[in-house]
Amino acid sequence: MSLEISHARGPLRTQSEQPVLSVIVPTYDEATNLEPLIARLDKALAGISWEVIFADDNSPDGTHALAKKLAAKDRRVRCLRRVGRRGLAGACIDGVLASSAPYVAVMDGDLQHDEAVLMRMTRRLQDGEGDLAIGTRYCDGGSASGLETHRGLLSRSANLLTQRLLGVRISDPMSGFFVVRREAFEQVAPRLTQDGFKILLDLVTTAKSHLTIIEEPYAFRKRASGESKFQLRTGLEFLGLIAAKISNGAIAPRFVPYAFVGLIGLAVHLAALTSLHTHLGFEVSQAAATFTAMTTNFLVNNTLTYSDMRLRGLAMFKGLFLFGLISATGFAANVGIATLLYGQQHTWWLSGVAGAVIGSVWNYSMSNRLVWHAREPVTECY
Repeated sequence: MSLEISHARGPLRTQSEQPVLSVIVPTYDEATNLEPLIARLDKALAGISWEVIFADDNSPDGTHALAKKLAAKDRRVRCLRRVGRRGLAGACIDGVLASSAPYVAVMDGDLQHDEAVLMRMTRRLQDGEGDLAIGTRYCDGGSASGLETHRGLLSRSANLLTQRLLGVRISDPMSGFFVVRREAFEQVAPRLTQDGFKILLDLVTTAKSHLTIIEEPYAFRKRASGESKFQLRTGLEFLGLIAAKISNGAIAPRFVPYAFVGLIGLAVHLAALTSLHTHLGFEVSQAAATFTAMTTNFLVNNTLTYSDMRLRGLAMFKGLFLFGLISATGFAANVGIATLLYGQQHTWWLSGVAGAVIGSVWNYSMSNRLVWHAREPVTECY
């Protein structure tokens, strides 16, 4: 892939013309931060034509409603309300593709990113220094002091893991703060994953060496209001993205949290079997443990792996029934394949692993398609 993009620095446009810079802000329950962020952008981007696009995942706190009210007063403000889907990466992609500005920034809506750096990153791209400017906390002049101790440790560990496993040669691959040439992003966009929360890592690893990358240090602030979105699922999505990149797409990012839930189900099964078999006998205990583990797997997957497609009410009971049928078929496939291979190779552990892998892939693919089939997403633009 080659990028044929002009690096000529043009004059800054006035506010009555098309924006030079679109700032994409993925949001979920960030209503209290919208007005302060717009005020900060207004100050930091004085002299350049800009717009801010809030890509909101249908926040229950009314973030999208407030964004629309602000947009009615300020034409530099836009809102994308995403209904029926959730995820930071997907929100960023939708926001960038909704922009027509030559330069596009991505930043969080929690006021922890330093908006004053946006102008410096944009200027450097206009001067032809690169295609992608990354705000980094981990080079000279940068600081991650705004991170809580445990999050700082996780951030540095994730950076190290990414650099070692994927060969990424940037100081802060976990950064969610960058400016990119929109044309460069659009060339890569069809190959980016909508799942996950680290759009920069996906962008850099997908584009490989076809993007010229520069770094700009900044100080990461402490969160002023709202709650951090980092959860267990966030970490599992990160590991899923790593697995997808290492396997060149053979492993779906969502399979990693699904497999993690499978391990939880195995632990539940063994715990139930241990507590029941001395009282009910092995056969009855095994059946009860299997049903308990299957139900646990379904409920945890519904909450964790498929939180953006969570089934509720009657749909949840229908999903549990289908999940049980799929799991039973997967179990039969597991035993059948393992038995067949053992009869040919007589290697018990290899046969067992092969059966387990095939059963797991079956369960995941069919559950993905039949139980948590994606609803038709809606994006409301304002």
